[in-house]
Amino acid sequence: KPDSSEATGPGFDTRIIALSRRTAESLTRLGINLDKTGATAIEHIQITDKGHAGFCELDADDYHLDAFGQVVSLARLGGLLRDALKDQQRFRYVAPATVTRVVPATDKATVSFADGNTLSTKLVIMADGGRSPLAASLGYLREHQPYGQTAVIANIHTSEPHKHRAYERFTEHGPLALLPFDSEIDDNALPGHGFSVVWTRPQDTAEQIVNGTHREFMQALQQSLGYRQGQVIRTTPRVSYPLGLSYTTEVAGQRSMIVGNAAQALHPIAGQGFNLGMRDCLSLIRTVVDHDDPGAVEVTRAYSQARNIDRNVTMGLTDTLVHTFSNQYLPLVVARNAGLMALSGLPSVKRQFVRQTTGFGYGSTPSIKEKS
Repeated sequence: KPDSSEATGPGFDTRIIALSRRTAESLTRLGINLDKTGATAIEHIQITDKGHAGFCELDADDYHLDAFGQVVSLARLGGLLRDALKDQQRFRYVAPATVTRVVPATDKATVSFADGNTLSTKLVIMADGGRSPLAASLGYLREHQPYGQTAVIANIHTSEPHKHRAYERFTEHGPLALLPFDSEIDDNALPGHGFSVVWTRPQDTAEQIVNGTHREFMQALQQSLGYRQGQVIRTTPRVSYPLGLSYTTEVAGQRSMIVGNAAQALHPIAGQGFNLGMRDCLSLIRTVVDHDDPGAVEVTRAYSQARNIDRNVTMGLTDTLVHTFSNQYLPLVVARNAGLMALSGLPSVKRQFVRQTTGFGYGSTPSIKEKS
């Protein structure tokens, strides 16, 4: 239920997202208290392939970590970020507002608003999602790769407590992710028993899941999840959105940079989209902080170069997982189960996987070591 800490409007939605450990630590250093979002720690991750032998269990304690990440309400997190901006005397916060045009020039860019006002700035940063025409108007080219899949999202309660465990289960319908997160459903609170569900389904069956009864959804979910969490006893209505890979071929141009979903929108299979966008923002800050002219050509070029490897590696990893784990083609089923067993049995492979999914892959040097 929305409260005063939640942000509403076109920039925010009702999704529940998993923040990688690196993202959570970065937000904390910026003064954002994640406890105010009702964040739930992910301490254990179980990866399985329904009907097959592939299985991998990850425990944060094995890597000297208190958690792999935090699960938060995007609306509540957005509210905290909005309030933090309002409290900063260094910023002029303008909202709500609709930008209609951006005109870059040699030494500045002019931004026009729907109400007729304009402003001049050294640098325009676009973080307005993948559907805005602004990036296209500035010459950014966007590639689209539809997956023919739909993400079905709901919150549920289970009879058994989550104990800070997240699940990634690959089913005949598509990947099924459960993130530990407590929410009130039909005025019923069940602390410690809540999950946010993201279920990737073919487009033709997703509509049935979304529009069917609560009982039908819970039965389908139970059949795919099994009884790891006991019974699914309560659910919210479902929402859905189409899935694909969408990205701009460049992340910087004349007097402009682009971050987050505006730069790349990923499949939720590995929960990397928001975290990659957060790394965009942190890299941007590091790039511009010591420059009097943050929109100068050498600065925008430096940002583009800084994001190149991390961006390509993360998009490539996500795309590979989609094609590998959303497919019932027998050779791929055998290969992915062999991969899961290798991930479970080879400490070096598991450690690298943990580094990447916690946000400490390319461009960072944390101590992610398995206990001996």
